[in-house]
Formats: sequence, structure tokens, C-alpha cells
Amino acid sequence: KLQKCGQNFRAICPFHSEKKPSFFVSPSRQIWHCFGCNLGGDIFKFVMQIERVEFGDALRILAQRAGVELKRQDPKLKTERQRLYEICELACQFFETQLQKSKIGQNVKKYLLTRGIKEESIKKWRLGYAPDTWQGLSDFLVGKGYKREEIVKAGLAIKKESDTNIQYPISNIQSYDRFRGRIIFPVFDLNSQVIGFGGRVFASSAEALAEAEKKEVAKYLNISNTSLYDKSRVLYGLNAAKIKIREKNQCILVEGYTDAILAHQAGFDNTVATSGTALTPFQLRILKRYSQNLLTAFDMDIAGQSATKKGIDLAQRQGFDIKVITMPKDSDPADIISKNPVDFKKLIISAKSILDFYFLSAFSCVGTVGKFDKKTPEGKREISKILLPVIKRIPNKIEQSSWVQKLSRDLQIPEEAIFEELKKVKVENTTAGFLEENLTLTPEKKTRKELLEEKILSLTPQLSEKRSFLSDLIDKEIIYAFSKENQEIFEILKRPSPKETVPDFKKKTSENLREKLTTIQLKAEVYPEEKPEEELQICLRELKHILIKEELKKISQDIKIAKDNGDLKKLSSLLEEFNDLTKKLSSSK
Repeated sequence: KLQKCGQNFRAICPFHSEKKPSFFVSPSRQIWHCFGCNLGGDIFKFVMQIERVEFGDALRILAQRAGVELKRQDPKLKTERQRLYEICELACQFFETQLQKSKIGQNVKKYLLTRGIKEESIKKWRLGYAPDTWQGLSDFLVGKGYKREEIVKAGLAIKKESDTNIQYPISNIQSYDRFRGRIIFPVFDLNSQVIGFGGRVFASSAEALAEAEKKEVAKYLNISNTSLYDKSRVLYGLNAAKIKIREKNQCILVEGYTDAILAHQAGFDNTVATSGTALTPFQLRILKRYSQNLLTAFDMDIAGQSATKKGIDLAQRQGFDIKVITMPKDSDPADIISKNPVDFKKLIISAKSILDFYFLSAFSCVGTVGKFDKKTPEGKREISKILLPVIKRIPNKIEQSSWVQKLSRDLQIPEEAIFEELKKVKVENTTAGFLEENLTLTPEKKTRKELLEEKILSLTPQLSEKRSFLSDLIDKEIIYAFSKENQEIFEILKRPSPKETVPDFKKKTSENLREKLTTIQLKAEVYPEEKPEEELQICLRELKHILIKEELKKISQDIKIAKDNGDLKKLSSLLEEFNDLTKKLSSSK
């Protein structure tokens, strides 16, 4: 969430974990920059980083949001990603048609209605049905001009392997549809474009379902990862929920597609689903753009409790304020909402804090995980093993102490003994930053000289009205020692408040120079020095020392060469120069 900061805006960086905002947006300069991870650029670079796309796709996304139609000279020049988007959209339409118009689709629709999903929700979420045929979808897409290889790349078909055990009714088949005889849930990106699919097996009778289970057919099936879809980075329903999450400053996190759909239908429109996968740091990074308040509503079976705990640990590391909706045994949000949405509302109101949930879980008040006898030494030990790491993560010592007191009472063990065990507990660093692997943000190693040059440049805008001071203080020798790029930047920065517009400025400078210059100007605004003149003098003094030392090192090498060559005249001159510089270095300390 962007907050006003002078003439700029600031926020928690969406690209790395941090507690204090170091991400800034400058409307006047049309740039953004994070001074924590050092990423920055214009709006196109932001979309490229946040959506993990190339420039052309970033342009298309922005054009779509702005309602601008992009025209292409040659339709053949479409990128592979664009063709995959088209394939996914056409596949979605195919599945929708099968649900609405086929005979078996009517049975599927009846099933959805019995689950409590209304007709308008079926249309809103674009639910569909994949016919139980080997190449129904593939043949449809080939008829629309797409290659079977592209359909495989979109994750909608599986390439036939020669050693597979599947018996094919078609002898010359090269690939077959991934989804067959399944209810289809399209997955959307943040711009509501179809990027993937999930499918639930559908059997028209209990006997058929039992037969399917005998064959070990997976009840739920997700599309494979593609260049559009990565299940670890996608949250089902976020395209529909993102505005409400921001408005309510809270996100409800569920597991399944149906959980999310019924939650939205009942008015819990700030709900998203993990689509049956374990919660990942990448999904949390996306959620953090909208709110830091998280409510988890996972099943309270053994798997559900495990998923909840893992999700809590990850969310804690990324600074979320988390509460746990404790679900009744053998129930999921869809079950509760379909019976009575008011009951789910009550569960939200009574959501537990992290510690309450862990205590409840450890003492076996919820589910069957970790059922220990608190009266036995073994039971006390196992309960402590669950709770002490969680208590250790609490940064506030007073709050930590109060939970130790509670554990002491519940286990009937002296507080001193618990504190002794608490000292032994080692927990993972919860403040460590987390960077997406595709960003490859290995900090650039800079010399002290380079750092000082940049510091001097960042101080210059604060002193631009004191040109005579700058000219007197910064001699030409210092400026000539700057890198060529930094020399250009200095000449621009010392001018008093240029009146140029952003477009004019862009015409006169290279992209790299412009980006570095605007970042320096932004840094000067958001991190101003209280005493810029004093700070500048300190930096200049240190830089002069470095330059003298560099010169002394060079002269030392020349002295050695002069000695080896027996050039006494040259040697005498170099020694004199060396002594002068040594005195200069000593006197300036």
C-alpha cells in the first residue's frame, strides 16, 4: 500500500522482505526504486518484474488496463506467450460450452448446484466440463489453428511416452488431453486472463466414482507448470478478491476452489485459495501487496493442521499479522458456508491468535495431531517441543514471559525450568529477506571510491543553490577522478532546479544515465542529510585520501621499474614526488 511521503510515495518493497519501507515511487520523475534491494526503473520495468514477463507482454498488460488497443503489423509475429494466452482462453470457452450444452454437462451442473454453487457463480468463475475423450479439446484447438505441440506447452495435453502403461484407443495418437471427465475450474492471473486450469473428477454415479477410485484416479488435478502458470506463484480468486482485500485490509485464505467460490458467493469476497498446494513464500509475497492481515481457514484434519502450521511459519517470516480460523473436525469452509454462512462468520470472529492455535493443537483440543498426555514426563516434553520454538519467536519479552507462565500452568512445571529449555531453542531467523530466484539480486560489489562518488552525487542536489560553495569545495581534480558517467551526472546535478520536463530530459540522456541520475535525485529527497555541507566535506576528504593512496601505489611501481632499469634521474624525480604525496597525505588527516 503506497503512502504519501513528501512529493513521493513509499511502501514495503514487493520484491524482498523488509519491515521498514524502502520502496519509493516518484510521480514527477515517473520512476520507482527500492533502496533495500536496489531494483528500480519505470512502469514497464515494474510490470516486467512483478509479472515476470518480457517488455512486449508488459506493454500488452498496461495497454489492456488503460483500455488501449495495440495493433500489430503482422499477426505471425505474436509471441509464444500470447498464443498460450489464446489457447487457454479458447480452452476455457470449450469447457464452458461442454458444461452448458452437453448432456453429461447438465448432470455436472446439477451436481454443482447441489454443492450450493449458484448459476451466477458458475458463470462468474467460468466453470466448465472436460468431456471424457482422449482428444476432444486438442482437436478443437487444432481446428482453431494451433499446433499440438503448443497445446502440450499450454499444459492442456500430455505428450504420449512410448513406455507408458496407458492403453490408447487411437493407435497413432501423439498426445492426449490432460483433463478428461472432470469439472473444470479456470485459474486467472491478476488481470483476469485465463492462465491455467484445475479439474475435479466427475462420476455420474456412486458406482462410477468407486470404479475411478479403484483405478487410483486423482480426485483433483492441476495443470502442469507452464510459462504462464506456476502453481507456487498463483492464488485462486485473487483477481476477484484483490480490491476487497485492500478495502477490508484482511485476506481469508482457504484451500480449495469450491471453498473460495462459495465464500465469495456468501459475501466473504476477500477470500483466495491455495488450490490444494502448500502455501509458498511467493504467494505470500503477492498477498502482502494488498494486506498484511491474514486469516487461514484450512481443514483441521492431520494434513490441514500441518498445512496451517507451515503457512503460519512462512507468513510470520514475512511479517504478516495472522489469525487461525479453527474449523470443526471433518469440515471445510465450503461445507460450513453451504449450510449456513452465519456459522462461518462466527468462526471468523472467534479466530485464534497464533499462540492460541498452537496451544490448542499441542494439547489436542483440535483434531488428532500430537495427542500427548500432559500428565506424563514424555507428554510434557513433546508438548514443549511444539510450543517453545513458537514462544521463542515472540520479539517482545513481556509477551513471551506471559506465554511461558501459561505453559507453566498448563503443564504444572516451574517457569524456571521452561525458561532454561527456552534458552536452548534455536529458531530460524524470521527477519531474513526472501528474494525470488528469478530476480538474482546479488548485491553489486562496489569499491569504497565508487561508494564515495555516489554519496557525493546524492549530496549535490541538496546544495544546488550554493553553486559557489560547490565550485570552491569540489576541485576539478576530484571531478576528473570520477567515472565518466558520474562526471556527467555531477554537471547536471549542480545546476539549480532545471525546468525541463520529463520527456525533454529523456531525449537528452541515455537510459542508463537517466536511471542512475533520477535514482540519485530520489535518494536525496527521501533520505536528506541534516548537515549536507559537513557530510560532503567528510566524503571529499576521504576520497582525496583514496586518490593519493592510488597515486602512491602507482609511483611505487614506477620506482621499482626505474631501479630495475638503472634510470637514476627518473628514480630521483619519482622519490621526490612520492615524498611530497606522503606529506600531503599526512597533513590532510
